[in-house]
Amino acid sequence: MGTHLITGAGSGIGAAVARRLAERDEELWLLARNAVRAKELAARFPTAHVIVGDLANPEKLSWALGQQSLPDRIDSLQHIAGVIELGAVGDLPAKAWQRQLAANLVAPAELTRLLLPLVRLAKGHVVFVNSGAGLNAHANWSAYAASKHGLKALADSLRAEEHGNGVRVTSVYPGRTATPMQESTHQQEGKAYDPSRWIDPESVASTILAAIDLPRDAEINDVTVRPGR
Repeated sequence: MGTHLITGAGSGIGAAVARRLAERDEELWLLARNAVRAKELAARFPTAHVIVGDLANPEKLSWALGQQSLPDRIDSLQHIAGVIELGAVGDLPAKAWQRQLAANLVAPAELTRLLLPLVRLAKGHVVFVNSGAGLNAHANWSAYAASKHGLKALADSLRAEEHGNGVRVTSVYPGRTATPMQESTHQQEGKAYDPSRWIDPESVASTILAAIDLPRDAEINDVTVRPGR
């Protein structure tokens, strides 16, 4: 039985991964942004351990985790949470950039730094759920895409640094997936949202599980998941 720490387990891809792992009787540690969210996660995943840390304020994560119990080891650290604010470069204010860079890039880097000793102990796996925007940037996606391009760089550097310690690192690049975040994205784009057009979160969850379940003789570095409809 593995021990897995997951961000973004409240909905979408993160919820799908957490549910699948819970069904396998794996040990779950779920990060919630506040006490209210923690209560919701505890009710949804009654066998999970829930800890609180706000990814919007990465500089406070060290203090927050220091006040709470943590697992003895981490077999997979899964960065799935994220935020998105669309807008043209000429319109997006600094705070919009800062919010996305904090939650999508700096927080995963800081959380990885803080928990890396526990991942090393397990010769575990770090999974970064990136985005198609982490490979190609389009109009009005500059800040979000920049944060995700940075996340790719973080994963690539971490992989090179930790390979000798037996730590595997995977970046997953989903296309549009039928999640609450995608619904919000459509609203920002002024488009009608039809979830049946997009990837089911369960399909991305299957990709993540395939990566962490892979025998130790191999490692999936990068995998792109595109809508099949």
